[in-house]
Amino acid sequence: MFTLIPAAGSGTRAASDSPKQYATLAGQPMLWHAIRAVCVPPVETVFVVLAPDDSAFAAHDWSAFDGRLEALYCGGETRRDSVFNGLLAAQLQADDWVLVHDAARPCLPERDLKRLMDECGGDDVGGLLALPVADTVKRAMDHRVVKTENRSALWLAQTPQMFRAGLLMQALQRARGPVTDEASAIEQIGLQPRLVQGSRENLKVTWPEDFAIAEALLRRRP
Repeated sequence: MFTLIPAAGSGTRAASDSPKQYATLAGQPMLWHAIRAVCVPPVETVFVVLAPDDSAFAAHDWSAFDGRLEALYCGGETRRDSVFNGLLAAQLQADDWVLVHDAARPCLPERDLKRLMDECGGDDVGGLLALPVADTVKRAMDHRVVKTENRSALWLAQTPQMFRAGLLMQALQRARGPVTDEASAIEQIGLQPRLVQGSRENLKVTWPEDFAIAEALLRRRP
């Protein structure tokens, strides 16, 4: 099993002067925590997909992952491009399981990751961590409510998302339109990824206020 982390973006919504993945949390770059969360057995190698002109990665200390971390400077303009380019560069076997994780999810609990691997390891398609929608969902237009959606069948997608390398490459290559996560590419080829319940701890650091929440979660861990 392998992990791939696309980290070629700039993270503009976080209002940071540098790429979000290098922002400091609990004494380390956010990307460091994301790597640590998925650098566990049975993962053999964590591939980090960086922008070709990334100069920040080499300025940090990654020795904690010595021998299990490989940087790939082949990131593209979109997430889909970065993941596809990373899979090509990693030269994995078609049957290899790949966990695709967000660089902006530094607080992934180990129990969530284990549940994903346990429930998807025997699945014909693969799957993803996700959360059932708990809040009332409003559809809007011009900042006015148009209708209230039925939330009973709605889930919030998280990462990691776990698929066979060959299947994922095929899906990404054939994908059309917006592909904001790997599962949506798999869906486009007619397959139904398994939903594995995650937790709210696995937040995606997106807005400036998310940094304080992530910092608090990481500080209380060993």
